[in-house]
Amino acid sequence: DLPEDLYYLIKKAVAIRKHLERNRKDKDSKFRLILVESRIHRLARYYKTKSILPPNWKYESSTASALVA
Repeated sequence: DLPEDLYYLIKKAVAIRKHLERNRKDKDSKFRLILVESRIHRLARYYKTKSILPPNWKYESSTASALVA
């Protein structure tokens, strides 16, 4: 259902979030999470224009772990 590259980016974002729950002060991971999530949004926008993702599909960090489970 999800394109492979998008799937693995979401999986990476979930892993970083899990890491940040345990290591609150890790500023570098916080920064990397922003970069990964920006890439997710950019890729999602591309897939919406190519009609691979439905136009109402939205990445949300709260529901992301369910997408990759």
